[in-house]
Amino acid sequence: MEQRLSRCSWVPVTGLVICLLLCACVVDLVLAQIRYSIPEELEHGAFVGNIAEDLGLDVSKLSARRFRIVSGAKKQYLEVNLENGILFVNEKIDREELCERSPSCFLHLQVVIENPLELYRVEVEILDVNDNPPTFPWSEFNIDITESAAPGSCFPLESAQDLDVGTNSLRSYQLGANEHFILNIQTRNDGSKFAELVLDNPLDRERQKKHAMILTAFDGGSPERSGTALITITVLDANDNVPVFDRSVYRARLVENAPRGTLVLKLNATDLDEGSNGEVTYAFSGHAPLRVRELFSVDPYTGEIRVKGVVDYEKANVYELYVQARDRGPSAVAVHSKLLVDIVDVNDNTPEVILTSVSTPVQEDASPGTVIASTEELKAPATQPAFSLALE
Repeated sequence: MEQRLSRCSWVPVTGLVICLLLCACVVDLVLAQIRYSIPEELEHGAFVGNIAEDLGLDVSKLSARRFRIVSGAKKQYLEVNLENGILFVNEKIDREELCERSPSCFLHLQVVIENPLELYRVEVEILDVNDNPPTFPWSEFNIDITESAAPGSCFPLESAQDLDVGTNSLRSYQLGANEHFILNIQTRNDGSKFAELVLDNPLDRERQKKHAMILTAFDGGSPERSGTALITITVLDANDNVPVFDRSVYRARLVENAPRGTLVLKLNATDLDEGSNGEVTYAFSGHAPLRVRELFSVDPYTGEIRVKGVVDYEKANVYELYVQARDRGPSAVAVHSKLLVDIVDVNDNTPEVILTSVSTPVQEDASPGTVIASTEELKAPATQPAFSLALE
């Protein structure tokens, strides 16, 4: 079937006209589109809707007319009871597995019935439930801070991750009671939040060498879920100067699907100290998202940022890389900068066509225009026409 359709791109002009006319004919077969909404995690057999009733079909003829649904998903999440026309959950749906963190999640189905051939489009929206609490990558964070740090100094904290979306996603952070630190909560361009520890009152190493406090992350679900991590602060002496980046914000452009090892940008920070106190090393800062660490790497000695994974424009068109530089002396304090990487789109996606219907054997006296088979590009927008082959 796919081979026959592909020839339409190089047959004579008259053949192209016939193909276009056949496509126009099949558009009339797509009679309606309906939509359902269900929460994720429903058990097998859960009711979705009476699809036969909603489409105005005769339930007693569903089997005879070979009623069936076709899905582009890898699993058959939904099924139809041909005795009563009810669409039900065939396999438990995990929204995070199906759509990751996309704000909207749909299962696109096509209903096919024969004698005569009719096609219906069905969209099932999968609603998020608050089934995931915020979690930190580690249960304890250790931060070294020199006692000479000035009030107002900021220290990035590891971000919590929440697989849920919308109001069920990460909402805020809270810091346990203490005498020296407060929280500064910021929002990234994509709406996600991260926290910075801010020194509010000066530290005195001779008075207290360590400080411990609890950091809590909350989501916005009902009931609310939370996760915690222990922050341990070690107060240090030393180091007169800290590294200074030549830019507070870097910007670079990168073509999607760039090969692993491609240089994105080279960071540059200098330290006025000598010896190991002036030797600068680079790394991602604490609140760099896990996804960024999977896609990019930073050389600790040269500051070169290179491609580590597969960068896909369709998943994100810009990445925020939070980086830090520190010297190699005792009591080193990290300084921070940000790199915005704009991803350039390339034409790397092809339509996906599947066979949705094949009729019974064609009679020798079948009239011109009889539909033999139909296909549809399930990943294309719903307004895209279906295609078919028919007798001339």
